Amino acid sequence: MTEEVALAFSVSRNQAFLLVETSCALVGRLPHTLAALERGDIDLFKASKVSQLTREVSDEVAGRVDAWMATRLAGRDPAAIRKSVDHAVQKFDPGGYRERAESKRALRHVSLEHEDETMSKLSGWLPAEVASSIYASLSQAAKKRRRTDQSRTLDQHRADIFAERLLAEDGHGTPRAHVHVYVDLLTLTGAREDPATLAGYGPVPGWLAREMAADPGSTWSRLITDPATGQLLEASSGTYRSPASLARLIKARDRECTHPGCHRPAEFSEIDHITTWARNGATDHHNCHAACTIHNLLKEEPGWTTTPTGNGGMTITTPTGHTYTTTPEPLHNPRPEDDPPPF
Repeated sequence: MTEEVALAFSVSRNQAFLLVETSCALVGRLPHTLAALERGDIDLFKASKVSQLTREVSDEVAGRVDAWMATRLAGRDPAAIRKSVDHAVQKFDPGGYRERAESKRALRHVSLEHEDETMSKLSGWLPAEVASSIYASLSQAAKKRRRTDQSRTLDQHRADIFAERLLAEDGHGTPRAHVHVYVDLLTLTGAREDPATLAGYGPVPGWLAREMAADPGSTWSRLITDPATGQLLEASSGTYRSPASLARLIKARDRECTHPGCHRPAEFSEIDHITTWARNGATDHHNCHAACTIHNLLKEEPGWTTTPTGNGGMTITTPTGHTYTTTPEPLHNPRPEDDPPPF
């Protein structure tokens, strides 16, 4: 069948295999995702994110993930769908997820691919928390170096520091960087097994969050959420530049650039106004958000407008008149008052 599909659609065998795999999964055990595809809420590529991340789970778990995703597909980009599916798989199959994660972590490796015009690609297949920490450390060092050396771009500085660190023979310890992991107290204590969130990556299992929290070098910050909505209310320790306490809250609440489809971590984004300072925008948690440099500047372009909807949410209007509404994902699902902690 794969070969026939490849010929019929003029695609490679690998692409044909993915088409067949996705189609069989949609028809066989993902009815809610199939319905969303038939309604036009998602396209086949987005549907494949559900099928690919559930390919190794049982039919029962796939069905629970599919039902949980039914209201979380429309209007979302592929990366956001992938993160939600990953979260659901961890939620409904924590034991299986841990086994698969341990198997993949055992396959960590470094690979080298030679490219054209004197270039090569050196890449590492690493645990998410390790890779995120390495990249954050490189970025911090690159930004510091760029302040005094404008002859190279930030990417060039990052690449050069990467090479220097790997080739150094007399290094003095491992550089550490601050990466953000969001985990609720019940999961941190082991009373729940809800997934945590690694900024810039997405859901990670509770056991991994506990391992990272137990590291002697880890630091903790208290975040207080509204149990009814999961939205952030407080992050423990009118001018133009946001106060440090407000910046902490916004970075913790947004976790990534708030522009739809952009997933740059908030730690590497800018904290700025939704309604701009020049238009009398307030400096508070309703009108301030995290945005990467590109999308922060976009709202100043002719025809683009942004209107705050509260607590970091906003409506974006494009030059063609189309509108898009976005709001930060809650740190956890709403918890009914009759849902006591499982002590």
